[in-house]
Amino acid sequence: MAQMNISIPEALKSWAEARVAEGRYSSTSDYVRDLVRRDQEYAEKLAALQAAIDVGRASPETGLTIDEIIADGKRRHGLA
Repeated sequence: MAQMNISIPEALKSWAEARVAEGRYSSTSDYVRDLVRRDQEYAEKLAALQAAIDVGRASPETGLTIDEIIADGKRRHGLA
């Protein structure tokens, strides 16, 4: 595993140590790894959402009402 050294203010260090003391994380390194992993997942989801928005914006307009669009989406996802 790669190693990284960081400097943080005392207040953030205390916060990380308190999270470890709660028992959810085995170490401050484990806590920081989880934060980075969550940030990466968030960035990936945000990129996928932006791509879907771009597809939608590039698609032609239809004559459907919003209710018809919602009903169609529900049908396609087995919710209707």
